[in-house]
Amino acid sequence: MTGMSPFRLLVSHEEAERLLLSSVTPVERTERITKIGEAVGRVLGQDVVSTGDVPPFDRAAMDGYAVRAEDTFGASIENEVTLRVVGEVHAGTQPDITVSRGTCVQVATGAPLPTGADAVVMVEYTERRDDNVVAIVRPVYPGANISRAGEDIRTGDVVLTRGTYLTPARVGVLAALGLTEVEVFQRPVVSVIPTGHEVVAPGGELAPGQIYDVNSYTLEAILRQNGATVRRHPIVEDDYDALRQAVVESLDSDLVVLSGGSSVGEKDMMVHVLEEMGEILFHGVQIKPGKPTLLAVVDGTPVLGMPGYPTSCLSNAYIFLVPAIRRLARLPPRRPQTVTARMAKRYVSSSGRKQFLTVRIENGVAHVVYKHSGAITSMSRADGYVILPVNLDVLEEGEEIEVTLFD
Repeated sequence: MTGMSPFRLLVSHEEAERLLLSSVTPVERTERITKIGEAVGRVLGQDVVSTGDVPPFDRAAMDGYAVRAEDTFGASIENEVTLRVVGEVHAGTQPDITVSRGTCVQVATGAPLPTGADAVVMVEYTERRDDNVVAIVRPVYPGANISRAGEDIRTGDVVLTRGTYLTPARVGVLAALGLTEVEVFQRPVVSVIPTGHEVVAPGGELAPGQIYDVNSYTLEAILRQNGATVRRHPIVEDDYDALRQAVVESLDSDLVVLSGGSSVGEKDMMVHVLEEMGEILFHGVQIKPGKPTLLAVVDGTPVLGMPGYPTSCLSNAYIFLVPAIRRLARLPPRRPQTVTARMAKRYVSSSGRKQFLTVRIENGVAHVVYKHSGAITSMSRADGYVILPVNLDVLEEGEEIEVTLFD
């Protein structure tokens, strides 16, 4: 394959994102995790139904004294009510004591409520006179400071639904139900294929004109961070048959991501390979950096061609790949934090495209760190990016801007 092929009609950032998200289907495969502590960050693959009440018994919600509420009526600092203490109950024990008229039982938070008691007086509103007598200085109503059996969760309740993202608190709910394992959706599998004669795996020896493979490692990191299982393919040279074979071998993945070969140079033949194998949804996006981005569908599998330049590749990973992989993984959309800053210097853009300008923030001031698409430091030194619409080409010194943070 020789000669250069120009980009097709460039699509907008919004249209490219729409096409990519509509081409990926959330995973349906599930698996069981046998240690619920390892389920955090995963997504439930089935409803969780309670097989018992939580709490399983009436219990004290405060440290104090279990009483019959009517025995405390009228109590005040000026008119103390005294009750006889007939025992004490701690959390984790089974009480064999009964509260009758004029008596009470000392209880700890979480302790089962003794028979006959219908309220707990907080210890702050009592004064122990001796081993057998306590003075009550504030009345309580029936049910005060008590957690009833099933008050939190009742037998048969659907506690967590299929598709729920498991936060630490929700893992705690699983533990409260006594569960030891849980069904979750499997992580989507993404194949990452680095391409190019000029790319060498880290640790290899560089020949003149060669560079180390940056993109497949940064892509793998960002994919894993957002819920994917990654298969990193060995580097594929710019050979038509080799590229085709690499794609064929990866079509059992949920998504294939190619690094390099998506531009329009003589050696950038990926578009021709994918055009023959499937359908090109777009080739070229009206953004900077990241113009040479490609999306195809081959045998039902979306194939995303990322720019070879490190800054373009990593920038596009945040812009396009993260939303797509989180949809595949059924994870909630990433909601990046934004901060307000002021431009350190005047910046003029001549790209004529929507630009994602990387900046570093120091003391509320944004310094442009973008150099060019091949400079990985443009990303490694950046805290986030500023979006410059197509019709905005100048940011003035001191101008207030909104910065979208990377992490």
